[in-house]
Amino acid sequence: MKTDTADVVVYGSTPGGFCAAIAAAREGASVILLEPTQHVGGLSTGGLSHCDSNQMRRETLLGLFEEWHRRVVKDYTDRGLPAPYNPTLKDAAKWTFEPHVALRVTMAMLKEAGVTVLTGRSLKSVKKDGTRITSLITKNGTFSAKVFVDGSYEGDLMAAVGVDWTIGREGRAEFGESYAGKQYPKAKMKISGFDAAGKLLPLVTASDAGPDDAGDKNVMTYSFRLCLTRDPANKVPLPAPTRYDPARFELARRAFQADVRRIGLDLYPLPGGKLDGNNSIHGQISLGLVGGCNTWHSADEAGRAKIWEAHKQYTLELLHFLRTDPAVPKKVRDDLGSLGLCKDEFAATDHFPPALYVRESRRMRGMYLLTQNDILSSPQKDDPIAISSFPIDSHDCQRIALKDGSVVNEGTILPVRVPGTGLGYAYHVPYRAVLPRAAQCTNLLVPIALSSTHVALSSLRIEGAWMAIGQGAGVAAALSAKRNVAVQNLPYPVLRERLLAQGQVLKLPPPPPKTTTP
Repeated sequence: MKTDTADVVVYGSTPGGFCAAIAAAREGASVILLEPTQHVGGLSTGGLSHCDSNQMRRETLLGLFEEWHRRVVKDYTDRGLPAPYNPTLKDAAKWTFEPHVALRVTMAMLKEAGVTVLTGRSLKSVKKDGTRITSLITKNGTFSAKVFVDGSYEGDLMAAVGVDWTIGREGRAEFGESYAGKQYPKAKMKISGFDAAGKLLPLVTASDAGPDDAGDKNVMTYSFRLCLTRDPANKVPLPAPTRYDPARFELARRAFQADVRRIGLDLYPLPGGKLDGNNSIHGQISLGLVGGCNTWHSADEAGRAKIWEAHKQYTLELLHFLRTDPAVPKKVRDDLGSLGLCKDEFAATDHFPPALYVRESRRMRGMYLLTQNDILSSPQKDDPIAISSFPIDSHDCQRIALKDGSVVNEGTILPVRVPGTGLGYAYHVPYRAVLPRAAQCTNLLVPIALSSTHVALSSLRIEGAWMAIGQGAGVAAALSAKRNVAVQNLPYPVLRERLLAQGQVLKLPPPPPKTTTP
């Protein structure tokens, strides 16, 4: 079988993956970007069109992140349309765009950098010679490189190589994290989570969350970022769910009857008369299929397709319930009933988003482990490749029916911001956090499933951070390939020089000024 060869192979075209590929190519490396699905760009082109960087220190996000956003805006102005935002202003303004524009910009940047982009290349196995990966075997081709980058949300290449990783949540004592273990920031819903026979209602995951200070294998909920519109000229009907069972939403029905608030989805205005529909982090019942993603990381391609479809059907069923069930207030039914999918988005997938929002999956146990303390109290590092600053922010992990006759969502960490501001804490992402231990692999970098705890990942897990970290990993991959050295042996001063040349910001900013809006 023919083997395609490059200096650097990136597996996974997430925001961190495609930025790693572009950054490596701009350092002179030949680069192949492999995407297991047919969709390039992850959530940045797959529906997440309300850029979360409004809660970040935008003055630290230059490099490819800023260039990508400048080009998104230029796409609009070149067509004679108003600029949707101004990326030169590093304030907390909302930056929004349409998915097809984001995809067009992403593909253009990859093409201009000379990156070979190949879709439908799901990983089957890897070959190693000692601590070095020699080839990556996909269902459609074999690929070799001097250095590999795992740009997948799931850390699939990392796991296949035999690098240590974990899944789920740590206990509070393990790394001294106050936000670890079980978290209950949301009010109890004063409704029963059991049916008449004493069995759990659908959409309730357990009757016992486990000890408050203990970790578990649960991950935060996945969902889709829907691209919706009310514009009749661009609206196509939401597809009907395959099998709608009203009984599945008895929990939501009881919640509405008990006047529980925040059931539904968050809607963010976009250019083109569109709306970005998101799982509500404050919501009690929303787009997230709580508990439905815990086996995603270990599922094969066919297994993930089933989980993906289960999330799609849940989404369509929830929207059908909210639009038609008599228990839902008429105002809500009418409002959501006016929405449809966008005719000019995601045509290849019948206008439904192609990318499931994998908020959390495997996390490497590498040379340095980022924890809550690195974010809140020890942000400075000697080997930074990027600065991250999104608030610590986790969506639900469980939904528990309590014996006292109530239901409570567990696992949410509501945004942890610098007091008096709307911004997260700025902290260094060290090079060591994207490096496996040398005894396990010497030519792999992991910028997405990087070495962190669940709490730290709850801040790192955002497209702006992943783009910056991915750029850092891509530069390191190209330099390691050029020098023919293990990634762990790349001299940091050499890496730092090229990071700065590519526009990365590596100096932590001073604390942000306090505002009247927290």
